[in-house]
Amino acid sequence: MTLVVIGVSLAALGGLLYWQLVLAEGVYLGQGMVTLLYDRVAPRYDSIKGYDPQAEDLILGRPVATMLGHVGTPLILDVGTGTGRVIAAVMQQPDFQGHALGIDPSAPMLEKAWEKLRVYEPRVTLMRKTGDNLPFPDGAFDAIILVEMLEFTPSPAAQIAEAVRVLRPGGLVITSRRRGAGAAMMPGKVHSKAGFERMLTGAGLAEVRIFPWQVDYDLVWALKPGSQPKPSHRVEDVLQCPCCSRTGMLREGDDLRCAHCDTIRTGPIIEY
Repeated sequence: MTLVVIGVSLAALGGLLYWQLVLAEGVYLGQGMVTLLYDRVAPRYDSIKGYDPQAEDLILGRPVATMLGHVGTPLILDVGTGTGRVIAAVMQQPDFQGHALGIDPSAPMLEKAWEKLRVYEPRVTLMRKTGDNLPFPDGAFDAIILVEMLEFTPSPAAQIAEAVRVLRPGGLVITSRRRGAGAAMMPGKVHSKAGFERMLTGAGLAEVRIFPWQVDYDLVWALKPGSQPKPSHRVEDVLQCPCCSRTGMLREGDDLRCAHCDTIRTGPIIEY
């Protein structure tokens, strides 16, 4: 009887670990565990996801560039950039002359991203950081991308609210909604289509459009109401110094130096 109890207990523990580490990808064990799992999978991530540059170009690159065509030199923030797939799709558009900042807490994922994006420097900056407490003033960006990442944050609603804060009125949000069988393994982290739309409109977004994208995801587009042109469209102009909290960094090659207190953030992947 004791052996049976032990066997059942081990099986239950194994099932729990499989759910937590594989099906839920560590999300209930904290940001550190999620980051660790992505650190380990980074070299194979694009192949696991079936990364197709042509599909990314058609579904994300061209539409984003078109939506921002009236801005001139847009500034994009990609939260949870991973291996830089979305930024790469946008930057390769002939008519897109803007700048992009990709942030992610996983250094190995950012290293893979830099392999794709280094050809676009200095128009692309990468930073190792989570998506909470973004070091930018209100209304700093023309578009915010949060693709395949909301369900891995401590609070999807809080993450959306923070993204909307740093988005200028009239700006664009591109995000995704987890659906399908995998969504059932992440209770409290995913939403129905109606619930997802309510979360976005509750954060101040409008004109929400949700349509099928991948097997496990819908793609979602929304706008921040209003219109507010932004005079600067460079990362170094909107990044707040970690020491003095003032904006205004000077670019020196891959590095950024605070114009006020001389603090240096070294690149090409900025630690923040």
